[in-house]
Amino acid sequence: MTNQDKSPSDDNQDEPNTEVSSSSDSAAISFEHVLEVLQKGDISNQHGLVQWSSNYTFLMSVKHEDIELMCVYKPQRGERPLWDFPDGTLCCRERAAFLTSDILGWQLVPPTVLRDGPQGFGSVQFFIDHDPNYHYFEFDKSLAPQLGQLALFDVLINNADRKGGHCVVDSQQHMWGIDHGIAFHVNNKLRTVIWDFAGQPIPEIMLESVQRLATKLETPDDDFRQELDKLLNEREVKAFIWRVNHVLENKHYPERGPGHNYPWPPV
Repeated sequence: MTNQDKSPSDDNQDEPNTEVSSSSDSAAISFEHVLEVLQKGDISNQHGLVQWSSNYTFLMSVKHEDIELMCVYKPQRGERPLWDFPDGTLCCRERAAFLTSDILGWQLVPPTVLRDGPQGFGSVQFFIDHDPNYHYFEFDKSLAPQLGQLALFDVLINNADRKGGHCVVDSQQHMWGIDHGIAFHVNNKLRTVIWDFAGQPIPEIMLESVQRLATKLETPDDDFRQELDKLLNEREVKAFIWRVNHVLENKHYPERGPGHNYPWPPV
């Protein structure tokens, strides 16, 4: 799909998706129910390590009452140390990304919680059943509106690792972004394969969502802001607020700047 084929406003923006399917052949259940299962369920039946992950990432089953789901479990102690991110914070950034997506109403990040698991404290995220061979580099124009949301989301959270394989599509043709452990840095770290909208105006309906996020961020006693203050440090929260306000003022997708703009490997 070429740049000229893509526009975040080619079609009307999809209504927020408030349900997910536990597998390709199961009935959809609400976000709230999924979060309850992830938080309260018994994590067991390890299905193995997720391939190509830089950190220890396990595909697991989680069961609560009569519901059993697949989840991706990333224990804090399995995080690979990075020179530019504080140790032991990647799982918290996964949770912060989910909360941000939820406030925006875009449902781009699968339901994610923080809790103890078989390997200790870490993030537990609902597993999106998808074809791993169908990713960003295989998408067609029909996914452009959702891709435009994901591109802007990455700008807001300062995502340093949006690979093509981190864009997945479920059986309902809903796009999800995964792997947000290296986001929310104070300095500009945006590295993404999604530069298709660079310089284009951001659709007004998306700016309305960003304004809702800004209001939440600037309200110290808001539940979202209070949880974010526990997940990120003070400087990171301030930088996040600055990025959100900059998007509202500029109203355009950023252009590629100097330095490294793409992740490696790209998939």
